[in-house]
Amino acid sequence: MNTRRRAVLLGAAGSVVVAGGLPRPAIAQGIKELRMVTDWTEGLAGLDTGSQRLARSITAMSDGRLKVTVYPSGSLVRPLETFDAVSSGVADMYHSFDPYFESKSPALYFFGAVPFGMTADELSAWVYFGGGQELWDEVDAPFNIKPLLLTQTGTQMGGWFNKEINGPEDYKGLRYRMPGLGAEVLRRMGATVVTVPAVDIIKAIKSGAIDGAEWIGPWPDIDLGLDQVADHYYYPGFHEPSSNLTLGINKTLWDGLSASERALIDAAAQAEFTRSLAEFNAENVKWLKVLRANERIKIRRFSDELLKVLAKVSAEALADQAAKDPLTRRVYQSYTAFMAGIVDWGELSETGYRDTRRLAPG
Repeated sequence: MNTRRRAVLLGAAGSVVVAGGLPRPAIAQGIKELRMVTDWTEGLAGLDTGSQRLARSITAMSDGRLKVTVYPSGSLVRPLETFDAVSSGVADMYHSFDPYFESKSPALYFFGAVPFGMTADELSAWVYFGGGQELWDEVDAPFNIKPLLLTQTGTQMGGWFNKEINGPEDYKGLRYRMPGLGAEVLRRMGATVVTVPAVDIIKAIKSGAIDGAEWIGPWPDIDLGLDQVADHYYYPGFHEPSSNLTLGINKTLWDGLSASERALIDAAAQAEFTRSLAEFNAENVKWLKVLRANERIKIRRFSDELLKVLAKVSAEALADQAAKDPLTRRVYQSYTAFMAGIVDWGELSETGYRDTRRLAPG
């Protein structure tokens, strides 16, 4: 086992045994056993549960020929080391949020979440039919990873705070948990921003290490316990107008699968993308009612003044990322060009309809 593979395994020597010949999956009696590592703790609403559902789907759709086993965060590799584990062949697949790995390439931001960027249906249109998948494959190829859309949370909330956020000045000195490009935006606003794994968020707020955190929306936020440690809940989630979580597959493994096996995994991932978005929206409806019934929780909208500043800073941060290398620049240009067109169409279609729906009685 090389040094890189050993470095991402947990525990003392010998606690995890990796067979030679990786990244080939373990094969026994014609069954390919695939190991999926995630950055979600066991049972985490919408995330670990989605990983488990995908594993069951692939196993069932293949009649057991592809058997996927999920390893939640910390059970096979350390949190936020899933990308490296799959790249090197320690694991076969990962389920995570690609902006966690922006040090590999800033282009990964565009396939996770972009502040003031595309919504779920807009992002999927770009990836599936607007050239996004081809660019994503190009970004990940040097890391020996084949990426696919997997989980979609929909539009997120703006996050939890232990004080009111009334204007840009309230971010100065704020200690906040946020990943991705949104973190860079808050840094430019004067905040101290950290990426804390899900398992450590509540502990960090309770200890005073951070003043608040964003996660996803009412359903997973309550599941995590954020409603127990902060009182101020803001919207909209400018930093994640949609959030895609990736199925990253070891490319050597992917290339060695049959055409039917690749098609099966692709179909299962697309089905989970649709199913997860529906689930997040349905569950958030239920749990928003719980939050509204809690008199301690103050649900507030960010002011227009603040959102205008955040939008300006976001555009600057995005342009700076695009300037870092030619490939990221190409991804940025593709993303922004597609967004301009689909926003125009959306204003006529969905936004136009929603404005009309307000006129309906009742």
